[in-house]
Amino acid sequence: MAITAKQVNELRQLTGVGMMDCKKALVECDGDFDKAIDFLRQKGQKMAAKRADRDANEGCVLAKSNGNYGAIIMVSCETDFVATNADFVAFTNSIIDAAMAKGLHTKEEVLAMEMDGRTVADNITDQIAKIGEKIEVAHFEAIDAPVVYAYIHNGNRMASLVGMNKEGYDEIGHGIAMQVVAMKPIAVDAASIPQETKDNELKVAIEKTKEELVNKQVESVLKKNGINPAHVDSEEHMASNCAKGWITEEQVALAKQIKEEEGAKATAALDMNKINGIANGRLNKFFKENTLMEQEYAMGDDKSTVKDFMGKADKELKCTEFKRLELGA
Repeated sequence: MAITAKQVNELRQLTGVGMMDCKKALVECDGDFDKAIDFLRQKGQKMAAKRADRDANEGCVLAKSNGNYGAIIMVSCETDFVATNADFVAFTNSIIDAAMAKGLHTKEEVLAMEMDGRTVADNITDQIAKIGEKIEVAHFEAIDAPVVYAYIHNGNRMASLVGMNKEGYDEIGHGIAMQVVAMKPIAVDAASIPQETKDNELKVAIEKTKEELVNKQVESVLKKNGINPAHVDSEEHMASNCAKGWITEEQVALAKQIKEEEGAKATAALDMNKINGIANGRLNKFFKENTLMEQEYAMGDDKSTVKDFMGKADKELKCTEFKRLELGA
């Protein structure tokens, strides 16, 4: 059966798939449009299976709010060329708009949601057939709060949602949403960080402090013996610096002896009260750098924390939760 250019173009308009693929589908299906559409969908399923192991580190990140509910989504693809394409951005917009209309909260709900008579998962497969790249809904989250603010950074590569407990503070709410994108907090405050994370950070801080105190003592003894600690900080450096004539073989042997003997002495003499004090200071610094309320407010005129800045506007004003998505993060 002869396939006309008009038929090919009509199928292309219906599916968005390239002209050559549309022609092949019509030829394979003897001009039957319904069968040709199924043929292209099956092609999309096969392509999706083949590309399942590919990296999809590009994409589109959007966040929207309708007042007391907000949603944030990341639809991933393989290349920046596709990610910035107007049709791909429109497709991502169509998913988040449909999800928000239904008040959805999870990625699983979104994938199962019907859109244009087909599930989002099936629509994704159709997009794979059309574009030829791995495409997936990588993330979808939502917030319910008295008022929710959304912010999308230029380029659709990162976005945020922020829930607040009181209305009437739009400028602050939008500023906090921008803060979340820019400063990458991991939690609202220290109390909302999982205990497991706190324990791990403290453990790391204790071990780092021990190592630094021991190294400080060893380096002091090395210097007293005329040895530059930087020249003997590893076996590789000792060998190369000795070959260059920067240190002698005798100094290498002495350095090894000092590191072993003084390291053991310093380790045995460690003061755990001092170590715990330093480690807890490091943990507090971790909270200050990584919790939203303790960070310096980037949109403010002074060096106030986010908590203090909000308190100046209203002592009862609080951030209830936030969500943040970033491509590649």
